Amino acid sequence: MRILLVEDDTQLGESLEAALRMEQYAVDWLRSGEPVRSALGATPYDLLILDLGLPVVPGMQVLRQLRADKQQLPVLLLTARNTVADKVDGLDAGADDYLTKPFEIAELFARVRALLRRNGDHKATRLQGAGISLDPVDRQVWFEDQLQTLTAREFAILEILLRNAGRFVSRARLEEGTYSWGEEVESNTVEVYISRLRKRFGSAAIETMRGVGYRIPD
Repeated sequence: MRILLVEDDTQLGESLEAALRMEQYAVDWLRSGEPVRSALGATPYDLLILDLGLPVVPGMQVLRQLRADKQQLPVLLLTARNTVADKVDGLDAGADDYLTKPFEIAELFARVRALLRRNGDHKATRLQGAGISLDPVDRQVWFEDQLQTLTAREFAILEILLRNAGRFVSRARLEEGTYSWGEEVESNTVEVYISRLRKRFGSAAIETMRGVGYRIPD
């Protein structure tokens, strides 16, 4: 799953980006509110973590514009403001949850999981295909009823393939859904992870069409 983080505090932003990546999320980090609209238009995200105290374009303005654009993306607000009135304003503007600074990273993770689970209620809880079962919220994978341990990249690629089971997914799409902005992607990176997944789940689990992409049969 891919998260857009908007936080102008460099130290906090770096810490949150690193922590979320360790939890196997792809994270793109913006330090101001101006580029949020274009970022959301260019990339599909599962969650927006938005600081209210942004320079130039405040977080509340970003949130109101987001909802005016009919964006249904879940939004978790981060703020040092802790009055009831501030929380009410944020929720009334369209936020889905509110976290007051300072906070424990475990609480942030719990709120992220809750929002992703709530947003996915209309979808299947688990993704299925080729004997594989994947829970995108709790970040767990089973194969033939055995719990598997995957790396963050393996999990991300497998999730994209299962969400598109029966359809070929291009290498570019897999790179886009797996890597955050600014990360260098080597030319054979996707092939390396596909090979690892095949060793784990069997060579027939992932099909290749040269020049088109990869798919898990439905």
